[in-house]
Amino acid sequence: MTTLKELTIKGGIREGFREGTSKMADRSCFGYTKSSDDDLIINETEAKIVKWIFDRYLSGNSLGKIADALAEQNILSPTGNQKWNRQAIDKLLSNEKYIGCILLQKTVTKGGLQIRNRGQASQYLYKNNHPAIISQETFKAAQCEKLSRSKSPEKETTPEWILSL
Repeated sequence: MTTLKELTIKGGIREGFREGTSKMADRSCFGYTKSSDDDLIINETEAKIVKWIFDRYLSGNSLGKIADALAEQNILSPTGNQKWNRQAIDKLLSNEKYIGCILLQKTVTKGGLQIRNRGQASQYLYKNNHPAIISQETFKAAQCEKLSRSKSPEKETTPEWILSL
């Protein structure tokens, strides 16, 4: 059962999404750091790795092959592990932050479980929120490649927000 407090918190979060004031928009990820003003700025060392991962993936390397190559180069994962895992690389390849955008409310909570938002709630796309590390064309190509490699019996389609870039 959802409490009044939970509804108020969720409402406040969604209002921040709508108004463009959500602090979730400026959360740092691999390839970025925060400036003294709390803005996202490019970490040049990590950005080179991000670009390299996209390049390798679009050149036909598997997630596992990319993970192995990163380990051979002694490049630590975003969490500081000696070896990257496939899931971390897959998430990196899907992260719109690398093109300077942020998509909020990618997930929703249903029955106490966090699930992918497939139209259950509005999503909020902030374009040109911060400096991009890769081009929109590279990002779109990676998303198309991910779809073509998918082994899922129910192949997904490219999300509308990506098509609108």
